[in-house]
Order: sequence, then C-alpha cells, then structure tokens
Amino acid sequence: MSTAILTGQPVPGSSIEGDLRSLGFDVRFAADAADAERLVAEAPCEQRVALVDARFVGHVHALRLGLTDPRFPLAAVPGAVTAQPDGRVTLTRALARENSAGGGTAVAVDSLPDRIVTALADDGTEVYRPELGSLVAAVPADPQARNEARQAVADVDDEAVRLKSAVKSRDGFFTTHFISPYSRYLARWCARRGLTPNQVTTASLVTALIAAACAATGTRGGFIAAGVLLIASFVLDCTDGQLARYSLQYSTLGAWLDATFDRAKEYAYYAGLALGAARGGDDVWALALGAMILQTCRHVVDFSFNEANHDATANTSPTAALSDKLDSVGWTVWVRRMIVLPIGERWAMIAVLTAATTPRITFYALLIGCAFAATYTTAGRVLRSLTRKAQRTDRAAQALADLADNGPSAGLLARVARAPLGGPLVAAVGGTVVLAVALFSGVTWAPVAGAFVYAVAAGQALYRPLKGALDWLVPPLFRAAEYGTVLILAATADVNGALPAAFGLVAAVAYHHYDTVYRIRGNAGAPPAWLVRAIGGHEGRTLLVTVLAALLTASQFTVALTVLAVAVALLVLVESIRFWVSAGAPAVHDEGEPA
Repeated sequence: MSTAILTGQPVPGSSIEGDLRSLGFDVRFAADAADAERLVAEAPCEQRVALVDARFVGHVHALRLGLTDPRFPLAAVPGAVTAQPDGRVTLTRALARENSAGGGTAVAVDSLPDRIVTALADDGTEVYRPELGSLVAAVPADPQARNEARQAVADVDDEAVRLKSAVKSRDGFFTTHFISPYSRYLARWCARRGLTPNQVTTASLVTALIAAACAATGTRGGFIAAGVLLIASFVLDCTDGQLARYSLQYSTLGAWLDATFDRAKEYAYYAGLALGAARGGDDVWALALGAMILQTCRHVVDFSFNEANHDATANTSPTAALSDKLDSVGWTVWVRRMIVLPIGERWAMIAVLTAATTPRITFYALLIGCAFAATYTTAGRVLRSLTRKAQRTDRAAQALADLADNGPSAGLLARVARAPLGGPLVAAVGGTVVLAVALFSGVTWAPVAGAFVYAVAAGQALYRPLKGALDWLVPPLFRAAEYGTVLILAATADVNGALPAAFGLVAAVAYHHYDTVYRIRGNAGAPPAWLVRAIGGHEGRTLLVTVLAALLTASQFTVALTVLAVAVALLVLVESIRFWVSAGAPAVHDEGEPA
C-alpha cells in the first residue's frame, strides 16, 4: 500500500484523509517538516510515498491524477507531491534540504509540498503536473478562500470530468461520434467490477480472432457475424484505453499489448477474409497481402516522419501553418481526419463491406482507400519537409537508422563495394528501382542480382546520418521493397500455399518493425543487435528470398517461406515478450488515433 503523509495544521471537517484512503493510501500525520522527513524515510522503499498539505481542498480525481499515475517518477498538484520508488531519493533529498534550511518552522504557515515542488524545479528535476482543467486543487490561505474553494468543488461534477477525460482528446470521426459516447460508460462499468485494461485488450483480441474465424467460413452468415464482431472488437479496443485513463491503470505490459494487438487483429482478419474467399473459389491472398503491406508502409511513413521532426529545430513551414489554420475550422478538422482512413473509419468500412459484399470487393475498397490516404498524407509531409528549414538532431538520425533495419550484409557490402550513389534517399531509391526492374524482368536470376544491388544501396543509404529533408522516406522505402519482393515472388510461384506463406513471413517481419517503433517511442532504443543479425536485416532477408526463389521449385519455395516465417516469428516474439514484460520496458500509450 502507498503511503500519504499529511503535513500542516489539520482542518476540522476536512475530507482529505478519507479521500486519500479511498485512493489506496495509508495515511500518516507529520507535525512538522522534520517529522515528515522521518515518515518518508520509514515508508517501505518499494512503495509510492506522497506529501499532502492537510488544508488541501479539491476534487478526488485531481488527487488521483496527481498522486496515482504510474508513468511518472515524480508528480504534483497544488498542495501535494508524490514519488514512486525511482523518485524517492530525489524527493528525500529535497525534503532534507528544506528541513535543514529551517522549513520546519514554516510548515504551519505555507505548504510544505509546494515548497518541495519549487525546490525540485529549481534543481532542474522534472515533475509531472497533470492538466486539471475544471478540477479544483488548492491550499486556501484563510477561511474565506477555503469556502470559495469548497464551492468551486461543488460546482464541478468530478465524475463527469473523469468520464470525459477518459476519452482521447483527438480521435477519428467514427470513434468520436459512434463509439466513445457509450464506450466510456462501458469503461466505467469495467472499472467498478475490478477489470483491468489488459483484460479488456485481451477480450478485444479474442473477439477479433473469432471474427476472423467467422469470415474464414466463407458463408454469408459467417461474413455478417464477422462484421458485427469486428465492430465489437473495436468497441473493446476503445474501452481498454478509456479504462486505463479512467482508472490510471497504465503498465508496461499494457503498453506492449496495446501497441501490437491492433495490428495482430487487423491482419488476422485479412487472413480470415482470404480463407473465406478461398472456400468460395476466389483466391484473394495477393490482395490480402497487398493490403497488409500498404497499411504497414503507411504506418512506417507516419513513424519515420514523426521521429525525424519530433525534436528538430526551426521546425516551421508555410504548409504546416496552412494545416494548422485548416484545423481551426470546424468541418475541415473532421474531413481531414476521415480522408486518412484512421482505424475507426477503416474497421467500420471493412465490417460493413464484409457483411454486405464479398472479400474481393472489401479488399479492393480497402486498397483504394488506403492508397488515397497514403498519397495524401505522404504528399503533405513531403511538402512540409521541403518548405521547412528544420535541423535534424543526432537522436532523430539514429531513430531513422534503427527504423531502416539494416543488417550485417548491408554494412559489409557498403564497405566492399563503395560507390558514389549520392545521398541516403538517392541510394535507397536507386536500389529499390533496380530491385523492382529485376523482379519484373522475368529472368530467373535477375532478382538475385537486383537484391545484391539493393543490399549495396542499403548500406550506402546509411553510410551517412539521415539528416536530409526527405531522409525520413528511407525506412518506408525499405519496407516497401522487402515486403513487395516477397509478394511478387510468391505470386510468381503460382502454386497453392505460396501467398499464404508469404503473408505469414511479412506478418512476422512487420511485427518486428512495429516492435522497433514502440521501443524507440519509449526511448528504449532499437532491438538488440543480435536479433537484427539473426534475422538478417531487411536487405539480408530480401537477398535470401530471391536466392530461394531462384534455386528451388515452386513447392519447395513455399516450404522455405513457411520455415523462414516460423523462424523469424519465434525469434522476434520471444525477444519482444522478454523485453516488454521486463522492468525496464517503457509505458508507451498512444493519445492520437493511429492510421
């Protein structure tokens, strides 16, 4: 149990002790700053500790936001400060300095927690301060101010604010208007029954997998059930995040589940649709794989652009200013959010088309919609990059290099076959074009030669830091080249099972790339070097697949793709699970709806 230490002069009739106990704190009382320092030292070192002024007046949810959020070592609201185990030493030192400076005599006059927060800020220590909005958190200086604060508390419905803040501040049109109005109440229902966000996330995954199984039946009833269950899965997907925000139940495991399950659900559903179509005599595996490739490349564009610019200096452009202006006009905000086909709109479209049409029509609509969205967003980002004079940081360049996923063969070939291929983007484009021409040439060994040139170009692209205006395009180019190679060679094999095996391989590799993204977002760096070497890097896998296609028969190639998919999946999943359940994993939670 966490420990809360009340400091200062107690106020008759105050509810602060009961409020803290309702939040799970064991409440202690400190007569002065020296006593508070002693009680902090006596609190179990593996537990959270909080200092709260006994005169505090405010909403319970304000205390909850300031004192129970697990993502931050140190946090505060007016009149209260808290430290998790990794922030205890910092808090203890600040408290000791205040006490030695004579703060013990001032504890009845002003707020000890606020003085501690000021001292921490003066030392340059980062203290999280939640946005309270209309919630009240104050330490009144006199009876009149106290009465005014109590009236302000009574004027604002704590529970209504809590429910509203459970919903993301920025969501898509479908999610905002068709899901969140009721899913927030489902989140509260779950909270009151002790359910955790991870349990709801798992329920969402199970529901989506059942939807995929229904689609795989290939019957009209199965397709209708699949569409309904896909929407139900999305409702639960929204609910888990709202439950986490409602009850502040953030965790590293939850971050991993939230980051990976959305893609697992969507791509499993693609596979279910392809299986259902096959039962009806229609082979749409190439469309399913194409949809997965397009969607993954869209995400890599988003991730690369954001990482390249998130800490850039002089990061302004006329295009960005125009975008901000459009976002200030009501109806354009929703139009701009809808045309990029975010997850809510996309899943709603897939669900309706599954129930009403055929898998082939569903995939055609998905590919057209995603292609338009990808073109729109990428063009806008290219314009921003060309018109802004941003200076990329070393951190951004390293993040882009990690997203590129170069393996050992790229570095070796770059050193052996050093060639003046221009800048990073020119090298990446050149290698990708040569590979594409080779794949469509119809010559058996041409793809191998093209893959070799591509591997050399991959090494050249990362020979210098990725700090150019458009160098953020390098990782998505590599994703498109690798995934496209697998798709083209599997389709060319023209044998049953080749495209499903290719789907499995791309899914396994895509998981590795998503895993890399969320590690970088959590400032945990890229996956370990041994993993990248073990699975070959993007250029190594591309070269291997082209060699296998040239050496083996179509049936043997299918088996090889299957074995490779299983091997990559096992390696990346074992390492990913090990990392995300470890104590050092970051808590990464998206607050914007991903495309």
